Amino acid sequence: MSTPNAQVNKEHYFDEKYNHKARWMSFFYQIKTLQKTGAQTVLEIGPGNGRVTTILREGGIKVTTVDIDKELKPDYVASVDELPFKDSTFDAVCAFEVLEHMPFECFASNLKELSRVSKKYVMISLPDKRRILLHVLLKIPFINYINIFIRIPLFKKHVFDGQHYWEIGKKGYSVARVKEAIGESRLKIVDSFVHFDAPSNHYFILEK
Repeated sequence: MSTPNAQVNKEHYFDEKYNHKARWMSFFYQIKTLQKTGAQTVLEIGPGNGRVTTILREGGIKVTTVDIDKELKPDYVASVDELPFKDSTFDAVCAFEVLEHMPFECFASNLKELSRVSKKYVMISLPDKRRILLHVLLKIPFINYINIFIRIPLFKKHVFDGQHYWEIGKKGYSVARVKEAIGESRLKIVDSFVHFDAPSNHYFILEK
């Protein structure tokens, strides 16, 4: 049985409200995160409007796409909890802004399925709703930028909005809890970060 998924409206991937400046920044960091691994074959879960897919393919990476919505024309129509591939098929598997569309109780098991079809890397990003308490960017001559970035969680319960079942920073969904669930999937956290110029997305680079 497929994991329950939030209802997705295809049209919203292409309107101005979705494709705002911060969204383009997230596309940039998704591409950069993938390219950093040196992966030549990538499985992309939830390609959305296909911007990231196109740029990766133009850069010589063989990208295979999966989505539950056939209207988005993925290479395979399938659910993240039951991928139609053999073990260790791809150098890397990515699911950017995808796993929050399913209940948190499915998070660890979904990661296990992503891990199963990956040879080494699993990369994900999740919405991060923590408030910015302090952000200072300093430039000192002959030294790189110094970036001080402090955030605090929201003491607010997440209410399902038809899209997201949960979000980092909302009550009950701390970064620590997310990392604990990642541990349950037996994936190792290589890196966990938020970019100061795209603070709404929390990235995790995971390794088998």
